[in-house]
Amino acid sequence: MPQPASADFRFPIRVYYEDTDAGGVVYYANYLKFFERARTEWLRALGVEQRALADETGCIFVVRSIDTQYRRPAALDDSLTIRSQVSRLGKASIDFLQFCERGDELLATGKVQVGCVDRATLRPRALPSGLVRTLAPLAAGPATD
Repeated sequence: MPQPASADFRFPIRVYYEDTDAGGVVYYANYLKFFERARTEWLRALGVEQRALADETGCIFVVRSIDTQYRRPAALDDSLTIRSQVSRLGKASIDFLQFCERGDELLATGKVQVGCVDRATLRPRALPSGLVRTLAPLAAGPATD
């Protein structure tokens, strides 16, 4: 099970056959799925349900940018840990640093910027104040944009 929410959230992932390519290693795009699951579960551990947030505030999240570096391959049945950190909390965005590890070995890193947009218009909007209060103590960088 994942640990309670913290500034360095850890989420376990097991590599299944469906995650691998013809060479038997994790297909590169699946790391993005692993990172997404970890961010979602971190928010859930903080008491933030994205569907409820959208219903109550009209705020939804979109990935604005991602920079992923692959270092070592993961393979079928590997037990991985995805670590997630908020590196910067902006007025309308959240920057995450994410790390895919197998034990002490770093396999991949991701720098992900998630933007907050209005569900109806898909235009940028400020992060809900309650979410900012929840994330601010966990963020490495100040709230800016």
